[in-house]
Amino acid sequence: MATDMQRLIGTSEDDDEEIEMDVKEEDDEDGDEEENGGDHGNASEMVGIDGGNGLVTAGGDNSFQQQQQFQEQVGTPGGSARRCRPLEEKERTKLRERRRRAITAKILAGLRRHGNYNLRVRADINDVIAALAREAGWVVLPDGTTFPPRSQGQRPTGGNSAVVTPSSPVPSQPTPSASIRGVASGYRSSLEYNTCQTKGVFMPTPSPYDLSSSSRSQTSMVGDGELQRDNQPLVGSGSMDNVHEKQIIDLPCRLSERDLAGTPYVPVYVMLPLGVINIKCELVDPDGLLKQLKVLKSINVDGVTVNCWWGIVEAHAPQEYNWNGYKRLFQMVHELKLKLQVVMSFHECGGNFGDDVCIPLPHWVAEIGRTNPDIFFTDREGRHNPECLSWGVDKERVLRGRTALEVYFDFMRSFRVEFDEYFEDSFISMIEVGLGPCGELRYPSCPVKHGWRYPGVGEFQCYDQYMLKSLKKAAEARGHSIWVRGPDNAGTYNSQPHETGFFCDGGDYDGFYGRFFLNWYSKVLVDHGNGVLSLAKLAFEGSCIAAKLANIYWWYKTASHAAELTAGYYNPCNRDGYAAIMEMLKSNGVSLNIACADLNTLNQLEVFPKAFADPEGLVWQVLNAGWDLGLPVAGENALPCLNRVTYNKALDSAKPMNDPDGRHFSSFTYLRLSPLLMEQQNLREFERFVKRMHGEAVLDLQV
Repeated sequence: MATDMQRLIGTSEDDDEEIEMDVKEEDDEDGDEEENGGDHGNASEMVGIDGGNGLVTAGGDNSFQQQQQFQEQVGTPGGSARRCRPLEEKERTKLRERRRRAITAKILAGLRRHGNYNLRVRADINDVIAALAREAGWVVLPDGTTFPPRSQGQRPTGGNSAVVTPSSPVPSQPTPSASIRGVASGYRSSLEYNTCQTKGVFMPTPSPYDLSSSSRSQTSMVGDGELQRDNQPLVGSGSMDNVHEKQIIDLPCRLSERDLAGTPYVPVYVMLPLGVINIKCELVDPDGLLKQLKVLKSINVDGVTVNCWWGIVEAHAPQEYNWNGYKRLFQMVHELKLKLQVVMSFHECGGNFGDDVCIPLPHWVAEIGRTNPDIFFTDREGRHNPECLSWGVDKERVLRGRTALEVYFDFMRSFRVEFDEYFEDSFISMIEVGLGPCGELRYPSCPVKHGWRYPGVGEFQCYDQYMLKSLKKAAEARGHSIWVRGPDNAGTYNSQPHETGFFCDGGDYDGFYGRFFLNWYSKVLVDHGNGVLSLAKLAFEGSCIAAKLANIYWWYKTASHAAELTAGYYNPCNRDGYAAIMEMLKSNGVSLNIACADLNTLNQLEVFPKAFADPEGLVWQVLNAGWDLGLPVAGENALPCLNRVTYNKALDSAKPMNDPDGRHFSSFTYLRLSPLLMEQQNLREFERFVKRMHGEAVLDLQV
């Protein structure tokens, strides 16, 4: 195990001993220098990270303090004198330690920003090692005990951990265990905890000490999917009074899966990598992609989804389109008899969660932005966001004589003409039209590049000159010219609702000005969607068109729904903020696409309990708002998904249990194709998921 862990983090046991010795020796010499009046205290500081900006901060470590105290007490056989080293060696040690600290700071910042690791604000190297170990499929207990899930024999003991015996396969999906003496029913075993915390990695069959048949709760389905549970005693403990943070209690978690055999067929598409077409509009690694597509075809995936980037196709000059890379890609997919969904991506790629390539807006648009930055969304501090064009320029001729709506229409019409043959034989099954950042119909209220971190409420994006002109017109029509402003008490990107005067309970969001502003702000969003989609209906007449809504689920359980408000969804607890959007989609004959079909509210509450998040509640509201108007609804996963737990959650969203009208997703898009998905175990689990989406029977169903 030690060897595997060394491989995982890239160090050896000798390196670890050297690091510890260097740090301890540096602390010792710093102590000597302080006694002699030296000012080198910073050399003994440990590394931490402030927020997500990657700044190094100071933080003491008790273990090193104890070692230093021990050295001071024991000293040397001759008395209290310390071991002396040459000055050059001391300087080399300091330089090595500074380099180590700088590297650690960059690692922590990169993992937090790009790797979706839920590292705490002042994370240390232990948090990094634990996160990497869990991603590799290892089990890491709260006391640091680490072991591979397939290892045999006895679990390494630590603290008061209880050892149980083998009996059953890994549970298929997280369902709360029995409530026992004040413990919430959502309490899970250590295996389940690591399964949910793992960043979308397949969890192998559990080891003999993961679950105990004698302690598993008996579950049965009653009513509308509710679980009836028989309470069982805790394993290795007679009372919850004996439980503390280092004691591991494996609670029962035998969970049943729904039998989806014979249910409606839901097509499954796989999103291709963001960089499958490079910035020169060339297909990247066609041979490797062809092999992966053949594998997808062999497991009966219906098709693939690909982004058509505005910043690639119309990169250098207005109305000069280069579709060469996409032509080759579409031909390859067509020859394999797979279907194709295409996303018209009018936003930049890079800087958001999951972005592994950088694709900016067209160069000629960037040139216009340098002289007129108000073509981009702008926050209260005057910071411009070049992720997409401001909706204030939808009807302003600021793009070399064209409006933004005309630019979007010309791009879509060029695509329709270029690939006309693929529309004729229904090879292209759906066109999703990008309507904002990440292709979603929302304001860019949570830009990471401006310092936003989850679960901040975000900021209103209405301070470019064109949006302010629209706000002024609306305020004057209302007869209140004093309202020509954005809220001045809505906090900053990382504020929480209760910290602001606008979003707090009883705050200004529900006052006269607040209701006026939010009505205007959300109406601009709906008008933008209506303008672009009406033109898309002309460009792609007779084809299925879809629009995507964002999954702004944090602060959903508060009265104001602050994060949704800044994103443009006027959806406080006393108002349905999605009804107007659904009416607009229906009027244009457009399907709805929603994300976060795989997210579990219980998991969100455990990771960020103070964010009052409810992804399941949000999905249910949006689903019903669309279905009530008869809209076709497609879905996709929000986070990397490779294990049965998240697959089952996506299936529950795609095919709701006991729906009296038999409603279900029109299609499901899996994000995204990667070498990790192609690994044997992960591919086998994905194939099982595809079969269940198709309504086929599977042999290993847990009922």
